[in-house]
Amino acid sequence: MQQSGVPGSRGCALCPLLGVLFFQGVYVIFSLEIKADAHVRGYVGENIKLRCTFKSSSSITDKLTIDWTYRPPSSSRTESIFHYQSFQYPTTAGTFRDRISWVGDVYKGDASISISNPTMKDNGTFSCAVKNPPDVHHNIPATELTVTERGFGTMLSSVALLSILVFIPSTVVVILLLVRMGRKSAGLKKRSKSGYKKSSIEVSDDTDQEGDDCMAKFCVRCAECVDSDYEETY
Repeated sequence: MQQSGVPGSRGCALCPLLGVLFFQGVYVIFSLEIKADAHVRGYVGENIKLRCTFKSSSSITDKLTIDWTYRPPSSSRTESIFHYQSFQYPTTAGTFRDRISWVGDVYKGDASISISNPTMKDNGTFSCAVKNPPDVHHNIPATELTVTERGFGTMLSSVALLSILVFIPSTVVVILLLVRMGRKSAGLKKRSKSGYKKSSIEVSDDTDQEGDDCMAKFCVRCAECVDSDYEETY
């Protein structure tokens, strides 16, 4: 809210319409700031959010209204696709029928909407108008929407990114394992050349490993015997 010290008359007929009130000898100007994305790009079949935010110098009341309009390319004709006043009223006619959803929150200064199942026929200019009496705003922001098909290049870039995220960690793990195995092999060769004798712990580990191998072979042999007995019964 801004105050102007310019003298004037109480009989200003247009002042209420312009959001200007005469209070205690000064004109009080109520302002409403609205912001929206200048350009939005979307893809066919993927929901698109049209953002619109506002700041009001007055408290939010049930008099607050939000209106979204659409203008096709190379046309001066506009159509209303969404209205809000205490409740959301998406359009029930035209190409946007049953495809506009309210995703905003007036108490957070959010007047955004969403378009479902967009097509390239939805390309055009969308305007967001907010009124919160006595606040007014005459510079209504416009958003240019461009809807396209997802090209092969876009899909390829997504696949390439996923491949990189999977391939690089796997490559690093493999390299680390190879380096570790190389170091271990070099250490064993060095020990064998220098007549290195295994400690009791290493001997015990080797014995345990041999025992595990024998147990594994024994289990395999038992399984083969069971299979042969099972085949003989038939």
